[in-house]
Amino acid sequence: MSKDTLDKAADAIKKTTDDVKDTIHEGTHRTAADAERARREGLGDEMTGGEKARSVLNEAKHRTQAEIDAAKRNIRDHT
Repeated sequence: MSKDTLDKAADAIKKTTDDVKDTIHEGTHRTAADAERARREGLGDEMTGGEKARSVLNEAKHRTQAEIDAAKRNIRDHT
């Protein structure tokens, strides 16, 4: 095997590993965002305005992190 072949194989393994990690992270963030929304919907008026605001921001943070993980995968797939 030539060095070029080994480098290509190593790059493919690294790409796959990174894709799997990002997929797992994306799923974790989406699940956390959905749980935050469900918590807010379940508690409703029992939450103070500040708690609701923090909850909305926390949900947005998780959704943004999920989108970043998805974008990293898409960039890797198109390079």
